[in-house]
Amino acid sequence: MASAGEGKMKGCRPKLFGAKEKKSAKRTDSPSCNAAAELGPSPSKTVSASPLRTLSGVKSIRLSHFLAQPSSINRTTEPIRIFVSTWNVGGKAPTAELNMDDFVPPDDHSDIYVLGFQEIVPLNAGNVLVIEDNEPAARWLVLINQALNRPAHNDTNVFQRPTSPSVDSTSSRASSSLETSFSELTKTASGSAIFQKSSLKAIRKPFMPMQRKRLKACNCPAEMIKSSYRDACFRRPKKHADETDSSGEEEKENTRDSCGSVLSEVTSAPTARDKLKYNLIVCKQMVGIFVTVWVKKELVQHIGHLRTSCIGRGILGCLGNKGCISVSMTVHQTSFCFICSHLASGQKEGDEFRRNSDVLEIMRLTLFSRLCRRIGRRIPEKILEHDKVIWFGDLNYRIALSYEDTKRLLTENNWDALFEKDQLKIERDAGRVFRGWNEGKIYFAPTYKYSSNSDAYAGETATSNKKRRTPAWCDRILWQGDGTSQLSYYRGESRFSDHRPVCGTFIVEVEALNRKTKRRSSNADMKIGAEELLPTDKNKGKGTSRSVSFHKITQ
Repeated sequence: MASAGEGKMKGCRPKLFGAKEKKSAKRTDSPSCNAAAELGPSPSKTVSASPLRTLSGVKSIRLSHFLAQPSSINRTTEPIRIFVSTWNVGGKAPTAELNMDDFVPPDDHSDIYVLGFQEIVPLNAGNVLVIEDNEPAARWLVLINQALNRPAHNDTNVFQRPTSPSVDSTSSRASSSLETSFSELTKTASGSAIFQKSSLKAIRKPFMPMQRKRLKACNCPAEMIKSSYRDACFRRPKKHADETDSSGEEEKENTRDSCGSVLSEVTSAPTARDKLKYNLIVCKQMVGIFVTVWVKKELVQHIGHLRTSCIGRGILGCLGNKGCISVSMTVHQTSFCFICSHLASGQKEGDEFRRNSDVLEIMRLTLFSRLCRRIGRRIPEKILEHDKVIWFGDLNYRIALSYEDTKRLLTENNWDALFEKDQLKIERDAGRVFRGWNEGKIYFAPTYKYSSNSDAYAGETATSNKKRRTPAWCDRILWQGDGTSQLSYYRGESRFSDHRPVCGTFIVEVEALNRKTKRRSSNADMKIGAEELLPTDKNKGKGTSRSVSFHKITQ
């Protein structure tokens, strides 16, 4: 017996289907209905479904649902070169004279640069609890841009004035403007925190792509869109993306800082967007951790699903003096995750377990925003769901030896014996952290801790055992994911900090669609009115012609 609620619901149905549904309801109320359905419908009793009923709630359907089946997707793999570098700079702000070649080598020419810093500001209570100081981040940003987008013919230090008239005058003006901007920032920063987030946005804006909002949008091809609208990957048409990106955030960031015209001078001639070889796509700071990602201009169009996540593991287990910044993105059809971390410090026995806990909590808590779904799986939201993952930073794992034994092995250049006591190796071998991850063979000396502006370890000049630090490979790069091979793993020799920078170069195979598939997806990504799919009424349609209008969505 039907309930009262069901009776009300019947009244809400379209009258067009009322008569037929009442008849079919009587048939389906009998217990034998399910058995009859399993055996197949009887030709005499089958009620044909109205095509209007099927299409009544559909406004439009993409032709790609019919023309492009998953089996027709033609995929290929392409190699890309990725450069990763990490550097704990000890809370020191850079100067214009700093040579960046040990951090960003001039002869590398990778497709993607992932550059991470730790302690770009002193980890004091003011920076951790009060307000984030963005001035050092802005300085590093300008220096990195100068290193990556330097003129091809200029092999000298980009911050030094040219000694001969043959050097481009534009480069000379850029160096002069850079010096002026740094000096102006130093003068005005003494009384107030003027170089905060608004100014960092103003500095980074000229280095980023014009249509940078597209980086966060979906770049899945039309062939991968599911027929179910709930699982579909909804892309904003380029026409609307262009209109949105050219306004809004661009105008909001069009502010003048205390430095006045200096900001425009430092990013005008040498960093005009049409002259940049590399575009900045990620610029993120959490207290002392700072991450930037730069991509070749011609590769930017293949970047999508760009997201970031910050996890604090410092004071009280949640503040940002320790922790990580993670970056998730897709290159063509392959997902990447880059994690720049600064883990718990300390060289006492048992401190390595706190670092293990930091790694496990970062993996557990990191969650990227949900964007869309592909056929068979969703876009990754957790670290380990990505196709390729690279973890780098000051991991702070030490060497489980006394200072005297470590110094003796260092003097003998006995790297194998020294590495056997590396805490990270011990913990990985025991399966307590980074199980299944990879790290290149270490052929360089421990990167921590050095005396100021010296090649001597700090332990050699320490006045007490409390201040003495045993040398260690604190700065590391690990990775996981098939189709990833490491070309180099080395350290730089800059004396700027008590840490030495560590760099790694990778060749990574990414999945892409070939050109034919791309052209087909753009042609097939059209919308057709639902009424155009209805059968033509032969009685009413004689002598008339139906006009079919296709509404094409610009890719």
